[in-house]
Amino acid sequence: MTTAQHYKKSIELAWPVMLGQFGHVLVGLADSIMVGQLGTVPLAAGALGNAIFAIPLVFGIGMAFGMTPPIANADGENKPERAGNILKHALVTNMCTALLVFASIYFVSHFTHTLGQDGEVSAMATPYLMIIGSSIIPLMFFLTFKQFAEGLSDTRFAMVASLGANLINIGLNYLFVFGKFGFPALGLEGAGYATLIARILMAVIMCIYVFKHTKFKLHLKDWINKAWDKSIFKKLLDLGVPSGLQYIFEVSCFAMAAIMVGQMGANALAAHQIAISLASLSYMAASGLGAAATVRVGNQIGKRDIENLKRASYTNFILTLIFMAFCGLVFLIGKDFFPQFYTSDLEVQSIAASLLIIAVFFQLSDGLQVAVLGALRGMSDVKIPTIITLVSYWAIGIGGGWFMGVYLNWGPKGVWYGLALGLTASALLLYWRFQRKLTQLTYEFRK
Repeated sequence: MTTAQHYKKSIELAWPVMLGQFGHVLVGLADSIMVGQLGTVPLAAGALGNAIFAIPLVFGIGMAFGMTPPIANADGENKPERAGNILKHALVTNMCTALLVFASIYFVSHFTHTLGQDGEVSAMATPYLMIIGSSIIPLMFFLTFKQFAEGLSDTRFAMVASLGANLINIGLNYLFVFGKFGFPALGLEGAGYATLIARILMAVIMCIYVFKHTKFKLHLKDWINKAWDKSIFKKLLDLGVPSGLQYIFEVSCFAMAAIMVGQMGANALAAHQIAISLASLSYMAASGLGAAATVRVGNQIGKRDIENLKRASYTNFILTLIFMAFCGLVFLIGKDFFPQFYTSDLEVQSIAASLLIIAVFFQLSDGLQVAVLGALRGMSDVKIPTIITLVSYWAIGIGGGWFMGVYLNWGPKGVWYGLALGLTASALLLYWRFQRKLTQLTYEFRK
C-alpha cells in the first residue's frame, strides 16, 4: 500500500468511531440538561451515580477492546473461522465481566449514604445507580459484536447503531423523565430506564447485523460448534485486563484532579469542569484514531508485513497530530468565547479561559498517547504500557498537579500544568515503547 492509501484507510476506519464518540458525549449533555430541569438534587444525584458507575464501566470497555487485536490478526492472516472462534470466547469473557461489574455496582449501591453526600442526593442516586448499572450487560453484549466488526475493519454500522440508540435515549428521556404522552413522570430514574432500553436496542441491532450480513458469513461458519480453547481465553484476558486498567488509571486521574481543584473553591471547580468538558471532546475524537491504529497494526502483524505496519502506524500518528493541532487552535481562538455557553459568572469564565490555554499545549501529547496506545494494543503489547500510564497519570500527572497546584499554591492552573506534564510523559514513554516493539518485530519478521 502507498502512504496515501494508508492515510485514506485510517480515515475510513476512524471517522465513524469519532462520530459515535461525539454521540455519546452529546447524550450525556442532553441527560444533564433534562435532569437539571428537575432541580439541583436530581442533577447532583445523577452526577453521583454516574461518577460511581464510571470506573467499573471503563474497565468493562477496556476488557471488550482486548478482543480487537486477535481478530485483526486473524483477518490479516486470512483465517476467518478463527475470528469467529474468538467471538465465541469473547462473548463468554465479556458477559462474565458484565456480571462482575453489575455485582460490584449492586454492592456499592448499598453504601452511597456513607460517601459524605447530602442525604436526599444519596437516596435518589441509589435506585438510579442500580438501573444504569444493569445497562452494563447489554452494553458489553453490544461491544462484543462492535469490536468483532471493528477488528474486521467495519466501523460504520456500529456508528449508525450508536447514534440511533443515542437519539432514542434522548426521546425516551423526554417521555420518562417528564411523563409526557401518558407515560409516568419517573424523574431521574426515568433517565436511567431510557439508557437501559437504548443499550438493549443497540445490542440487539448490532447482533442482528453481524449475523445477517454476508461479509461475516465465512467468519461465523459453524462458529458455535468450534472447540473451546484455553489459549484464546488467556489471550483475551491478557489483553483485556491491562486495557481496562489503563482506562481506570486515566479516569481516576482526572477524578482526583477534580477533587484537588474542588478544594480550591466552587469557582475553580466550575471552571475546571468547563475546560475538561471541552478538552474531552478532542480526546474522544482522537480515541477514534486510536481504534483505527489498533486495527491497522493488528492487520499488518497478521500479514507479517513490517513495512506496511510502519506506514500504517506513522500515518495514523501524523493524522492524530494534525487533528489535535487543529483542536488546539480552536481552543486558543475560542478560549474566551466557549465558557460563556456554560456560565455568566465572569470569574469562572476567566479561570476556564486560562485553563484552556494550558489545554492548547497538551493537545498534541494527549492525542499522540491515545494513538500510540492503540498501535501498541494492535501489537498485543499492553502490560508495559499499563505501567507507563500508571506512572504518567498518577506519579507525574497527579503528583505534579499537587506540587504545583497545592504545595506551590498556583491554584487550578498548577493542577492543569501537572496534567499536561503527565500526558506529555505518557506520550513520550509510549512512543519509546512503540519504537522498541517495532525494532523487535522487524527482527522477528525478517528472520
